[in-house]
Amino acid sequence: MKRIVLQVLTMVLVACALAGCADTPSTTDVPSYQGRAASRTDGGLRVSTAVLSSDESKTLYDAELAKKNIQPVWVEVRNDEPRSYFLMSPGLDPNFFPASEAAEAFESDATQVQKTSLDQRFNTLAFRNPIVPGQTASGFVLTNLTEGAKLVQLDLVASGQARTFSILTVVPGFQADYKTSKVFRRAADATESVVDYTDDEAFRAALEALPCCVTNKDGSKNGDPVNLVIVGGLDDAFPALVRRGWSPTEQKWSGAIWRMVTSALSGERYVNAPVSDLYLFGRAQDLALQKARDTIHQRNHLRLWLTTMRYHGKTVWVGQISRDIGVRLTFHSPTLTTHKIDPDVDEARTALTEDMAYSQSLVKLGLVKGVGVAPQSAPRENLTTDPYYTDGYRQVLVFDHAPRSLADIELFPWVTDDELKATSFGGKR
Repeated sequence: MKRIVLQVLTMVLVACALAGCADTPSTTDVPSYQGRAASRTDGGLRVSTAVLSSDESKTLYDAELAKKNIQPVWVEVRNDEPRSYFLMSPGLDPNFFPASEAAEAFESDATQVQKTSLDQRFNTLAFRNPIVPGQTASGFVLTNLTEGAKLVQLDLVASGQARTFSILTVVPGFQADYKTSKVFRRAADATESVVDYTDDEAFRAALEALPCCVTNKDGSKNGDPVNLVIVGGLDDAFPALVRRGWSPTEQKWSGAIWRMVTSALSGERYVNAPVSDLYLFGRAQDLALQKARDTIHQRNHLRLWLTTMRYHGKTVWVGQISRDIGVRLTFHSPTLTTHKIDPDVDEARTALTEDMAYSQSLVKLGLVKGVGVAPQSAPRENLTTDPYYTDGYRQVLVFDHAPRSLADIELFPWVTDDELKATSFGGKR
């Protein structure tokens, strides 16, 4: 059960229910899902999308799709270009459900008339290609059920042309932390004093000047290292994380706590399990993400704080990442239990970097100092007394929405080969 009994901001996803994402106004004349749809425009194409709740899908399809692990995603495409486009359903989900297959799942106990009605309903609601010039097409793609947040990737192809839209959407009913919307609005409005770094050396100096570690609430004790910097936001960094299987965390509420307890007892998976609050800049994390294994006891997880820095106009987040490898009793947690972290925190940092390299959105990476070296022979402790050791670097990851291959990822020239050999990458402490 991890330092678990607290809230944690669920990420970006919730941000899509926020200003800037939901451009389609809600009116009494449109379904509720259209009223909260997120929209994007590129050239002569405008796309809108929304994920349906279990209740909405049941009402619309007259069938309990969620019980069959099916989640409808509404897609609308306006085509003002001189060519026809085709929506690629595998982009939303490689294992999507064709309308006919989904209808068949509900026909076992139906009469012939009911079967015909189901087939007609599912087929009528399905998205249909092509989207011809000057017209708007809309409908549903049936995907596998996702909790918390969903990355809706819309790949539209035409003769000699392709457009990709990656949109993070909130799954209705997910109990996200209330601060999430505020932090993304704060990032978008930039009402605080913001410094936009365009010089790499100045940016490096600013990152190295950050605090070494997170703290407890009153700032009297240091904890886990601040070993991560993410540059990007709702259109690049967070879609990349979700694309690679990272999930938002749920706020601390009775349902989440109960599910956490039962999952801990049964050893089952809980990919949105809450995490404990850690503090930086005088506040708890602005959001947290995790990549869970098949049991609640094991996960790689990170916490992020929004900064007043920008890098070439992009939002800069700083954070802490470590890997949970078990559960133990402790008097240092209000729940008397905590997750045990892998003491090699650099491994979790490196694993995230390698994971993001496959996201197709990572454009640049590098290491900067600032954490302080803690060798294996003299480890430091986090707030629940777990030991950890580190080479003292924090990882910097810069994202962009345009696809980037492994060979095209750039490196900040901030650490020499000789310095790298002396880090955990070279096996020396």
